[in-house]
Amino acid sequence: MKDFLSFNRPPLTGNEQQYVMQAMASDKISGDGQFGKRCQQWFEERLAVPKTLLTPSCTHALEMAALLIDIQPGDEVIMPSYTFVSTANAFALRGARIVFVDVRPDTMNIDETLIEAAITEKTRAIVPVHYAGVACEMDAIMDLAARYQLYVVEDAAQAVQSRFCGQAVGTHGHLSAFSFHETKNVTSGGEGGLLIINDEKFAQRAEIIREKGTNRSQFFRGEVDKYSWVDVGSSYLPSELQAAYLWGQLERVEQIIEHRLQSWQRYYERLAPLAQKGVVSLATIPSHCDHNAHMFYLKVADLAQRGQLLSHLKAQGILAVFHYVPLHSADAASQYSRFHGADRYTTSESERLLRLPLYYGMSVADIDRVCQAVNDFFA
Repeated sequence: MKDFLSFNRPPLTGNEQQYVMQAMASDKISGDGQFGKRCQQWFEERLAVPKTLLTPSCTHALEMAALLIDIQPGDEVIMPSYTFVSTANAFALRGARIVFVDVRPDTMNIDETLIEAAITEKTRAIVPVHYAGVACEMDAIMDLAARYQLYVVEDAAQAVQSRFCGQAVGTHGHLSAFSFHETKNVTSGGEGGLLIINDEKFAQRAEIIREKGTNRSQFFRGEVDKYSWVDVGSSYLPSELQAAYLWGQLERVEQIIEHRLQSWQRYYERLAPLAQKGVVSLATIPSHCDHNAHMFYLKVADLAQRGQLLSHLKAQGILAVFHYVPLHSADAASQYSRFHGADRYTTSESERLLRLPLYYGMSVADIDRVCQAVNDFFA
């Protein structure tokens, strides 16, 4: 019996433990210590943005974004239904009505051509989700936002190091959020996130919201002689231990991404004959998008066949998974959201989609083993 092949293994590049121990030995482990500041500076320089703030999770970064753009009860926020629940919850928590529109079947991203029809006088923001690290059509989305005076908050949870037309994903919208969850390309030791502030007018208030609604950050910089409660906020400051772990990953980020891209490409080449026969569909990467190999997925005929393939792989000691159940089909949907227009692709395409194991350090032999199992199933 072959060893069980897990779906994911969090990346570990070598220096994480050393840096975590350094953080533990320091006099600053509650956050915004040397590693936290180092990580934020790294992203600010790489992304060429005014400010970034580490958060305990991507969920927290999205919640901060909803506060920063002042979402109020009755506002509407447009996004795809095919996303993780945090994308919707961050705005529903502020009282917004979530308006879902259909996805494109080629990328599983929000269909940019359907957004305008969903805009009403109550619309406040558009939240594109860059599925699988492949960028949404940000030029079209930003043009719509400018014409209708809307905010754009990019859910770039899966898109660290991805690019759209040569520009880093996460730098197009007014605000953006990355995830460093253990399933992402780089992690901060389990959970973790980053708020990216592309519009400088949000920078000072973001610090205040992150520090429980106080001007504590200004106090530590010597800009005020004492700190006090000046706004709403919450505890959105991650541990310095998370930042130390993340720094170990950022030092090797190119190595991590390159390894994943090579793995992704091998999957694609080995499974392309099935796609050419029309047995499965593989992901489409538009020519103007540089993805980060966050995941490798394929689409089978239907829900029933997906279940059969998952069972077949499990019997071969391989853990594969499906992804999101569309939010508009969830129990809470009727209370917090509505779907605008027809659901042509969101449900049907999501029921076909199956994710194969992909992680940093995965061997060529393991990829070939998965591909062989998939080919055997269809044979």
